[in-house]
Amino acid sequence: MTNPRERTKKSSGEAELQAETSPEEVQPVAEEAAVEETPAVVEERPKSPLDEVMSQAERAYAAYMDAERQVAKAYHENEVQVAKAYRRAEKQAHSAFDAAVAQAQKDRDEAAAKALKAREGVIQRAEEAFKNAEEATSKAYEETVAQAMKGRDDNIERAWKVRDETIEQAWQIYSKIAK
Repeated sequence: MTNPRERTKKSSGEAELQAETSPEEVQPVAEEAAVEETPAVVEERPKSPLDEVMSQAERAYAAYMDAERQVAKAYHENEVQVAKAYRRAEKQAHSAFDAAVAQAQKDRDEAAAKALKAREGVIQRAEEAFKNAEEATSKAYEETVAQAMKGRDDNIERAWKVRDETIEQAWQIYSKIAK
């Protein structure tokens, strides 16, 4: 498509007419164009078929130029609409991205809080299990020490008893001999 501004420079078919006609014929056509452009009343003369065709060609060319301007305007409006649609789509994409990032952060924070709570629960249960195990081992230790002490005391007492009996027997034997 050519530039509409360049085409509007030729408002009629004068340039084509000048290229096709001889210099003598150009003068009357230029005068007719000058007469048509003036607002004064123009005497009607009988139109020749060439004038009629030229008039139709000028109207067709003017209609063509008008249509070309309308097409250019439509293309421009379409371009503006496409740009608006692109901006809307871009804004929606940014909004969707922001929402996804916000949701991901929220999910991450919730998961971290849940993991921290679970960690604290596990630590608390481990501390309780350690405390219970420590108490159980302390109790078992004390019971074992108490049993060992009782066993030691019983053994010492028996040993003393055996000693006392042995000494008593020895004195009885010695006293029988010494008499």
